[in-house]
Amino acid sequence: MTILYTLVARGSVVLAEFSGTPTNASTIARQILEKIPGNNDMNVSYSQDRHIFHVKRTDGLTVLCMADDVAGRRIPFAFLEDIHQRFVRTYGRAVLSAQAYGMNDEFSRVLSQQMEYYSNDPNADRINRLKSEMGQVRTVMIENIDKVLDRGDRLELLVDKTATMQTNTLRFRKQTRRFRSTVWWRNVKLTIALILLILIIAYVVLAFVCHGPTLPTCI
Repeated sequence: MTILYTLVARGSVVLAEFSGTPTNASTIARQILEKIPGNNDMNVSYSQDRHIFHVKRTDGLTVLCMADDVAGRRIPFAFLEDIHQRFVRTYGRAVLSAQAYGMNDEFSRVLSQQMEYYSNDPNADRINRLKSEMGQVRTVMIENIDKVLDRGDRLELLVDKTATMQTNTLRFRKQTRRFRSTVWWRNVKLTIALILLILIIAYVVLAFVCHGPTLPTCI
């Protein structure tokens, strides 16, 4: 088993803990809680024989575990992050005023289950690797956006340019329809005028033929 012992504490007050095997980890863990300097957030590891004590402190809440030295750091710290999120999500602001071992009866079962999962389930490492890759992609996306902003291509300007292009397109379409309508009416008027002219010419020709001058008759 990779992770052998875990506790959750506020300062030096232990709120919950679980040990998967008989060790003196609890005693050493309390010594570490007393020796951790300051109140700043931190991720730190301490070695002791063939074991490593990994510590994660965030917003005054400390999550500590003891793991085999062959476990590395990625899985233990992923485990600590998971425990921290579960603890805060479960108890919220009650963490700030809870008495020693106030959450132990309930949360020690969660510690046991998650220790088993991160120690023995191969999916735990796959999930952690995937989370890491997703974090890297998110970082790259943020960097790319920052580069665009650094070039001065503000999103507001891009939106204004798009709106201007749309307005110009609508104006061009209206002008095109108006021009087509004008040309059509001009052609209609020319056609009507041409028909009237032909009718007038035909009328004059017919009138001349039918009512022309009478020739004198020879005797």
